[in-house]
Amino acid sequence: MEKESLTKRRFMDLAESADQRNQYTFTAFLNEAELSEFLEIRCQLPPCGYTIWGGHPDADRNMIRFGSEESLGYEQPFPIVCVKIRPLQLKFADALTHRDFLGAIMHLGVKRSEIGDILTNQACAYVFCTETIGAYLCRELERIKHTSVSAAITEECPQQVTQNTEPGEVQVASERVDGVIAKIYRISRSDCLQLFRADKIFVNGRCIENSGLHLKEGDKVSVRGYGKFRFLGIAGLTRKGNYIVKYERFTG
Repeated sequence: MEKESLTKRRFMDLAESADQRNQYTFTAFLNEAELSEFLEIRCQLPPCGYTIWGGHPDADRNMIRFGSEESLGYEQPFPIVCVKIRPLQLKFADALTHRDFLGAIMHLGVKRSEIGDILTNQACAYVFCTETIGAYLCRELERIKHTSVSAAITEECPQQVTQNTEPGEVQVASERVDGVIAKIYRISRSDCLQLFRADKIFVNGRCIENSGLHLKEGDKVSVRGYGKFRFLGIAGLTRKGNYIVKYERFTG
C-alpha cells in the first residue's frame, strides 16, 4: 500500500477510535503534504470533530486531535510543549541555524514526526515537540556544533516569538497564484507549472493543483524547495494596469 493510503487509513483509524471509545486521539506532527491528505478526506471521517494545532497560531507542522468537548463532554489539551534552547555562553556561541538545531535533535534519535516547528530568535531556538520528547531534550541535549547549550520547557514562545519575515512587493497581471509565485521566486511560468504538477505548491496547508487559483489576503503559500510567504493583498496599480501586491516572506 502506498504511503498516502497508509496515512489516510491512519486518519480513519484515529477518528473511528475517538468516535467509538469516546476519548481523544492524536496524530503525530504532520507536514503540509500529510495535512493536505487529511483535508481531502475529512468529510469521509466519523463526525467526532477535530482540531488542528501545532503549538502556536502560525504553525507549519501540526497535530490533529480527533474528538471535541461537545461530543466527549470534557477537554484534553494537545500533548505539545515548547522547549527553549539557548547557549550557555553567548559570546562563545556559534551562529546556529534552523538546520543546526534540527540536526542536533535528530542526532539524538528523535523522529521528525515527534518535532513540530523550530523557531529561531537570535542565538536561541524554540522547539515545539511532544511532551515525551520535550523531557528527553531537557535531559540529553547539551551541545550543538561547538556550542554548549541548555534546554528547558518554557511558556514564553507562543506569546513573544514569531517566525521571522521580510516584507516585499511585486508587480503582477492578476492575483493568480502561479504569477505571484513566479515573480516572488523569479522563476518562469513554465517552471512554476512543473511545481504544480509535482504537488509542491500548498496554500493554507492544502496541496493545490489549480495554477489559476486567485490568492486572497492572508493566504499562506508554501513552495517546496523555495520557501513560503503570506499574501498581503493589493497595494496599488501601475500605469500599465498591473497590480502591485504585497507579501511577507518567511525567513526562519
